[in-house]
Amino acid sequence: MVAVATILVVDDEPRILQLVRDYLEHGGFTVLVASDGPSALRSSRTGRPDLIVLDLGLPGLDGLDVTRALRREGEVPIIMLTARTEESDKLVGLELGADDYLTKPFSPKELVARIRAVLRRAEGMRAPSDVIRVGPDVELDVSRMEARFGGRRVDLTKTEFQILATIAAQPGRIFTRAQLLDAVKGVAFESYERAIDAHIKNIRRKIEPRAGTPQYVLTVFGVGYRFAEPPER
Repeated sequence: MVAVATILVVDDEPRILQLVRDYLEHGGFTVLVASDGPSALRSSRTGRPDLIVLDLGLPGLDGLDVTRALRREGEVPIIMLTARTEESDKLVGLELGADDYLTKPFSPKELVARIRAVLRRAEGMRAPSDVIRVGPDVELDVSRMEARFGGRRVDLTKTEFQILATIAAQPGRIFTRAQLLDAVKGVAFESYERAIDAHIKNIRRKIEPRAGTPQYVLTVFGVGYRFAEPPER
């Protein structure tokens, strides 16, 4: 993680802006704030934040439009805030490239923890490797398409390996089914989202000590899947 990360917080509620700003500054972050979409884009271009906390329910240019614009310009990590409970909002935001989401009302402590986790993932992605390691037990050799869990080699199909490598490369990040379909483009299999569920079921059967209570590949209900983050030591 960068020594002092800069976080841009975008929300049209002054109370939330101040609360989040106080928590983040107390946590050692540099904080920029914006209260609408256009000012968020300006602050992103001039302040070059390391991560953006973005409310979806902004007036005028809403959070989804801001996310689209940000993704045309770069890959800055984004955590969405939303008061909306509809799954479609979360799905659209994640598929546009957001890295995580929190539904209002939220715990500021949880937001800080999510920010730190997303920054860790982003830092890890800057140093790509042919071998993906997650904690002491998981090792995926991408060039050889070999997977080991707890030292045990696991035989996976090409599609299963690509799905697993996609989510294991960014532990904690939520992937929608559509994003996982995109990750395995060029692989001959059914081109509909629910096919992902069948592959996940097969992956769990092969890698999980107890497939019924998975500890590696976790379901985010109504959204998709994520690979469990290793416990902090």
